[in-house]
Amino acid sequence: MLKTKVKASSVTNLTDARYFAAWEAEWLGFNFDAGSEEHLSPQNMIAIKEWVDGVKVVGEFGAVHSADDIKAAVDLVGLDAVQLSMLTERETVTELSEYKVIKEFIVQDDSTEADIAEHLADFAAYTENFLLDFSKSKFTWEVLQDNKQITVPFLKELCGDFQIIIDLDFTGDMIEEFLDTVFPHGISIKGGAEEKVGFKSFEEIDDVFEKIEIFR
Repeated sequence: MLKTKVKASSVTNLTDARYFAAWEAEWLGFNFDAGSEEHLSPQNMIAIKEWVDGVKVVGEFGAVHSADDIKAAVDLVGLDAVQLSMLTERETVTELSEYKVIKEFIVQDDSTEADIAEHLADFAAYTENFLLDFSKSKFTWEVLQDNKQITVPFLKELCGDFQIIIDLDFTGDMIEEFLDTVFPHGISIKGGAEEKVGFKSFEEIDDVFEKIEIFR
């Protein structure tokens, strides 16, 4: 059992999928953007999905995907939820209200608390979770603690109002302090490429999971 929910994002191989499932991650994300290095074909997604149990499968879609595209992917792969881009418009999101939706917001260097609050308020009625992505702009926990534009008390308040998943550069040294300070609904972690088929090192991620594991 884990102290917080974990979303394994942009999974690209069976080794990662089985690793995260063994750690009882809540969500397993597959990237549907054809231009991304982390993109998988639907056939590979289906093959990986058949090997894991007890985890919700999420399709991660960019703004280029229409509601009809996403609905077709849900049916083809058997997705449990869809993650939509920060740029996905409200009309598309409302067309997908029958599904569990995770709405992304990429926090950039010039993002403000007002920007985040406005985005979440605009989409709250149509989403189950929000994913605040700090990692794309290389934010760390240390940077956040000293940040004047987006403060830790603001993040804690947001996490009390919404079901928020945080994507940050998590390490074993800081994860407990972060969770005990911000109290998010969940965190997002990425695996990575295999060193060779069926083999890779999970040493850094192991350290995070070991710190958030609650022994029964």
